[in-house]
Amino acid sequence: MSQPQIQVAPDHFEVAASDTLLVARLCSGIAVCIHDTLEEAGALLHLRLVVRGAQRTDMTDITLASELLLLERCLAALRETAPGARHLQARLVAHHTEGVAAQSGCGAMLDLLHPCLEEAGVQMLAPDVAPGQPRQVRFRPAMGWVHTRE
Repeated sequence: MSQPQIQVAPDHFEVAASDTLLVARLCSGIAVCIHDTLEEAGALLHLRLVVRGAQRTDMTDITLASELLLLERCLAALRETAPGARHLQARLVAHHTEGVAAQSGCGAMLDLLHPCLEEAGVQMLAPDVAPGQPRQVRFRPAMGWVHTRE
């Protein structure tokens, strides 16, 4: 029997307290996949990377504040759903379009998320970053695995 599957839209998150598959299609975006190593609970936060022209990635204070607020809400919802979750781990999966500006903006966002998650007590795993074709992320928090494909 297959587990339920939930699509996670950009600028949203989903929390799963049972064996559920969380799925996001990354097209210039980042999936923050968080799970507890002992509980069958986790969350997927789907963030967008906005590139304006060839000059730079839009990283205004409002954009950054919005992304960090979503991250805080995601962690709070996960802790509310699974109050026993004490061994959180996260993997950042990112996709960006080709080009220096997109790569730079993606790197800046990852550099922002990493310490915020660590400060929240989340152990960080190696990020998975790829340019080119959009990617699909399939995350099964109950098992702690993340699978990507183009």
